[in-house]
Amino acid sequence: MVVFAQSQNISSWDSCMVDGVPTLSCLEIVFSNILTMSVAFIVLILFIMFVFGGFQYLTSFGNADKIKKAQATLKYALIGFILFVSSYLILKIIDILFLGGDNKIFEFNLQSPE
Repeated sequence: MVVFAQSQNISSWDSCMVDGVPTLSCLEIVFSNILTMSVAFIVLILFIMFVFGGFQYLTSFGNADKIKKAQATLKYALIGFILFVSSYLILKIIDILFLGGDNKIFEFNLQSPE
């Protein structure tokens, strides 16, 4: 029994395999899965940081040191969110300006020598 954890459908795995052995063409699918999982992980971590920073701020009871720690946590979460969104937007702008806006920047195609 073979189990695949993937964001793509099974037929895309079948198209890159030769006699049941993955080739370099499967690298695009693997990269897509890693990218999808990393985006989910980043969003989860940012959500936890915002909740934790907000909880710290609410439970500081006017203590200046605790307020500074909470503000630092919220500041770093906001900086991380801005970096995350801006990196996606930069890639999207490059895709639109130089590749025609067909989401080709997220594709990884290997040409076979024929």
